[in-house]
Amino acid sequence: MVADSPWLGRRLVDCPRIRITKLLTELQGVNTFMGKVTFYGACGCVTGSCTHLRWGDTQILVDCGMYQGGAELKKLNWDPFLFDPHELQAVILTHAHLDHTGLLPKLVSRGFSGPIYCTKPSKGLVSLILLDAGKIQEEQARYARKKGYSQHQDPRPLYTSEDAKKALKLVTTAPFDRDIELAPGIRFRYSRAGHLLGASNVSITAKGSDGKRRTWLFSGDVGRYDVPILKDPQAPDQVPDALILESTYGDRVHRDTDPKEALLKIIQDTFSRGGSVVIPAFALGRSQEMLYYLAQMVREGHVDPKSVFLDSPMAVKATRVYDNAVGEHDEDLQELDDHVDPLDSTVFQHCATVNQSKALNSRKKSSVIISASGMATAGRVVHHLAHHLPDSRSSVVLVGYQAFGTRGRALQDGADTVSIHRRKIRVRAQIHTLHGLSAHADRRELLRWCESLPGKPRRLFLNHGEENGRKALAAVLEEVDWPRATLPWPGDSVSW
Repeated sequence: MVADSPWLGRRLVDCPRIRITKLLTELQGVNTFMGKVTFYGACGCVTGSCTHLRWGDTQILVDCGMYQGGAELKKLNWDPFLFDPHELQAVILTHAHLDHTGLLPKLVSRGFSGPIYCTKPSKGLVSLILLDAGKIQEEQARYARKKGYSQHQDPRPLYTSEDAKKALKLVTTAPFDRDIELAPGIRFRYSRAGHLLGASNVSITAKGSDGKRRTWLFSGDVGRYDVPILKDPQAPDQVPDALILESTYGDRVHRDTDPKEALLKIIQDTFSRGGSVVIPAFALGRSQEMLYYLAQMVREGHVDPKSVFLDSPMAVKATRVYDNAVGEHDEDLQELDDHVDPLDSTVFQHCATVNQSKALNSRKKSSVIISASGMATAGRVVHHLAHHLPDSRSSVVLVGYQAFGTRGRALQDGADTVSIHRRKIRVRAQIHTLHGLSAHADRRELLRWCESLPGKPRRLFLNHGEENGRKALAAVLEEVDWPRATLPWPGDSVSW
């Protein structure tokens, strides 16, 4: 989120209640529908995805994500929901990432009891990420209480592992490319979005007051084209009446570079200095992609697989889920699998226990350590950074989006020191950003995905993007004669 964004510091509970009933300006020629869509999260930022849909007494959510990043964003996770969880009939998830699923346990603890839909490939990842989130929050609360670095006298987790287990009991799967009825006259359909195993676009169709059926399409997070492991995004074959489109990279085009060659050079240079390479990587998706490129290096004889460590219990488990989802693998992975299977737990060193993780920081030989979290905000990677950042021989490789306010963003922006557990850590290690690895489509690929739809929507809303990204994408789409985009803020509603 950009520092001068009007969204910064704007808490949902501070939005007047009248704002929830406010209608955005109707586009000319579009009738008023019986339903209403209210935007609650990922509006002007890239976390906290949550959209509320209502038709009379029927209410659903598309995603229920956690805010990640700086202190102001994290505070939003503690705010009360501005809808009654008891009254929700269902939640439809686009994919498993925490910024789309992370508040589900809180939602259930506040009274939600309906089904939580996701695709079959997503289910295992949703389970991993929610259980891990509950555990991490419990651990962080205990650690803060022990070390006394919390501003609260008795720090508590946002939710617990038990809360996560209750939420997971409500998860049910739905197939790709098949209509699922939510309520009489209301149905939804999943189509592949790339981005992450099981990630999807969601088309929701219902009747309007004139008896006609209309469709709202939620893009979810659109993946990239022509990248390894997963199949390319596949746009729905129905023209949506309205499109809610992500805009994470709406203001830029990914560099056309070879990430494998760039990573190999960093590893070789770092090892020649006697240092180690730390790669903060999301446990879901990015860690598996790193293993793919490292497996290519192993096949070519450039890297010893014994020097590569995957240090994240969730990433280890997620890699098994990826390995078992053969039907979602693309041709690139299938071809490499015939030589070196990057997802096989016997190829690289998988660290499941705390002792295995601690042992890495007393290891004398140079290592490549892949560890979560991807923005270096929590998890085991924080301890590896505390150990390796002061070492000028070592390198840190940032391989994903670094949101405003995160430790990863500070490193990317050239910080001389970073705070880890209330200690100032000097940054002497070399900091690299590996371009071309984002799981999000860039501006060019978002346009490609939009153009693959069978027709243009009559309404367009841009969310899941910082303000620069949303405005830039809106301008580009208008240049190709798409409808003028609306950029909703938290609490804005629109009839349909």
